[in-house]
Amino acid sequence: MENNKKIGDIAEVLNQIIHDTSIPRNIRNSTEEAKKTLMDEKEDLGMKVSSVQYLLDEISNDRNLPMHARTIIWNIASDLETIKF
Repeated sequence: MENNKKIGDIAEVLNQIIHDTSIPRNIRNSTEEAKKTLMDEKEDLGMKVSSVQYLLDEISNDRNLPMHARTIIWNIASDLETIKF
């Protein structure tokens, strides 16, 4: 149950990035893909977390990512590491 709360919290933060128009569209699209992956009920939790961590790593390495969004992405990545599966 604790993992579901963490995933919900992470999804809310991802929504902030998705709806932030100061962030380039390609990054918002990748963030939306990460959110969809994380919220997929059919996928194994370990696979979801691993896939989203990979996507966030790709996003955080984009040089067009604003610094405030990069910090948010790093925080999300840290939160994902606390999920136990």
